Amino acid sequence: MSNADEPGAIGRFREELDPFVFLFGAGLTVGIIALYFISPSTVQNGIDAANGVMNQYLNWALLLIVFLVVIFLLFLIVGPWGNIKFGDDPPEYSFLSFFAMLYSAGFAAGVVFWGPTEALFYYDNPSPLFDVSSGSAEAMTIAVQQTLFHWALPQLAVFTIMGIAIGYFAYNYDNVPLRVSSALTPVLGKDNLDGITAKFIDVIAVFATIGGVATSLGFIGSQFITGLDYQWGIDLGTTGVILVVTMMTLLFTLSMVLGVNRGIRRLSNFNMILFVVLMLMTFIVGPSVFLVLLGTQAVGGMITDFVSMSLFTGAGVEGGTEWANTWTVFYWAWALSWSPFAGLFIARISRGRTVREVAFTGIVATSAATIPWFTIVGGSAVWAQHNGIAEILGPVNENGASVAGFALFEAFPMGSMFMIAFMILVTTFFITSADSSTLAVSMMTTGGKAHPSSINRIFWGVVLGMTAAILMTLGGVSALQSAAIITGAPFAFVCFIAMLGLIREFSSEYGRVLLQDQTRLIGSSEAEQPGSSPKQPPTADDD
Repeated sequence: MSNADEPGAIGRFREELDPFVFLFGAGLTVGIIALYFISPSTVQNGIDAANGVMNQYLNWALLLIVFLVVIFLLFLIVGPWGNIKFGDDPPEYSFLSFFAMLYSAGFAAGVVFWGPTEALFYYDNPSPLFDVSSGSAEAMTIAVQQTLFHWALPQLAVFTIMGIAIGYFAYNYDNVPLRVSSALTPVLGKDNLDGITAKFIDVIAVFATIGGVATSLGFIGSQFITGLDYQWGIDLGTTGVILVVTMMTLLFTLSMVLGVNRGIRRLSNFNMILFVVLMLMTFIVGPSVFLVLLGTQAVGGMITDFVSMSLFTGAGVEGGTEWANTWTVFYWAWALSWSPFAGLFIARISRGRTVREVAFTGIVATSAATIPWFTIVGGSAVWAQHNGIAEILGPVNENGASVAGFALFEAFPMGSMFMIAFMILVTTFFITSADSSTLAVSMMTTGGKAHPSSINRIFWGVVLGMTAAILMTLGGVSALQSAAIITGAPFAFVCFIAMLGLIREFSSEYGRVLLQDQTRLIGSSEAEQPGSSPKQPPTADDD
């Protein structure tokens, strides 16, 4: 085809669209944005009502499903199914670039936001699961332990299970697209991936992704704005919220248009370098020996109490359910709202890798980066607060959670340098998260194309930025948390069904693990069933 016959930018945009997913996904999201401008109170009341229903009736389900997903991924790492490959091609990226992109795109913006903040909340208000007093020396260890639990295996697990499910079917089956609904191929059937049920799942995935990533953009925007006001007295007000979100939207849209190799990969590598440098400098300037002792004990406590922390609903404990809903349920719902896009992006960069590599990188390698960050930054914050080195809880109670990092670094030598590096890290980590999520939404709305048009990606970038600005002006962190729970809770069941589908697929194709292949689950075992024997899991040499 000659250049004259090639479609222009608008023509390509129209040709590649999946009309159903795009129109309904965009219509649902843009409709809520339009309703906000017509009646903000209606949107606020709707968010509050839906959040109440989710917390009252589905909190236990989120806790149980995420726990089961973690157990399954740990089994994939050590079990015989780990050698299954995503397609026959060699890996597209080096392991370090693969890890950096997975970490940056997954949840690193939240890690930076909550790093200096979260342990302080648990120090001031410990989980009712533990019998420790607020503000006590014992509460310091419990605070860091609870933080590590929230930011290590479980949050990462829901991203990883979706990535494995989408990637396996997209790269090992013919004509299965890179779409969220492809994770349910064993349930829907390969021939029904263009059916109404699959389309509906992709529409909900678009909506959940916009809600989850807008939540993160709102958190990062509030941290940026609070830092300017707290440290330098620059009060931007509501207009400033719009300006900051617009600036960040432009930055991540530019990175997104540059593509994975020129944009996301390079920025992810830069993020990880700055992340490690800031963490090491905090360790050197902070209470180094204490942090080593604190981290060792907190990691041990997390491992020992992992099951009870995972399934703590607060039943029979005064204030327990409210505490669990405010923290653990919120975090799992937030992670689940990210799971469609994060899973799709993980699948996009995982061609040629094994199930074991993806599962290991998704929950173990990333945890190995997250645990030192929260131990060093969060541990320094509770140490400084407990020993009167810095007053952080006061500014947090007055200005919100986003001020904690600035109050902590203010007490350090060369505090301004720490704060500037912190703000750069917050911004660049968000850019990689936002552009990878917008790329994923564009892929969802084009039937799974790996390289959607720039117009498509820019459209979703603008929608994402507007949603974040609305949530921030509606009610700040409270509205952001409610939005995450509403959009994420339904995907708990998608993740669970995807996990069951993988178990069924791997069992039938590569052999059962718990029961021998000749064992019949129901009925008499006297007659052999006709059919070929299942494949054997590939050996290490096949890799």
